[in-house]
Amino acid sequence: MKYSFDHRERFCILKVDEDKLLSNCAPELKFILTDLGKDGTKNLILDLEKVQFVDSSGLSSLLVGNRIAGEISGTFVITNLSAHLQKLIKISQLESILTIVPTLQESIDYVMMEELNRDLMS
Repeated sequence: MKYSFDHRERFCILKVDEDKLLSNCAPELKFILTDLGKDGTKNLILDLEKVQFVDSSGLSSLLVGNRIAGEISGTFVITNLSAHLQKLIKISQLESILTIVPTLQESIDYVMMEELNRDLMS
């Protein structure tokens, strides 16, 4: 699976550079997401701009990222979804579970607001 990281002070952006997120690369994505959580990355933005198709294994990897972030009191945001992926997530009834933000900049703003809220609450 082709991907790239952009580590920032309070979050990491993981950009998937594939047009399909299928069973052949979903396990690797799950591993990467799990590894980031173990390494202390609390907040992750998953940029799926290039992804046009996702199967059930791909959807499962998104849920893994969401679960890991929840376990470490972090934020997991998915951004830049194609119309097809948005429809698939809606049909799968995952839109109430996953945090989906339209653009990368809005995702960064969302994560920073979540961090600010956590800082204020502690």
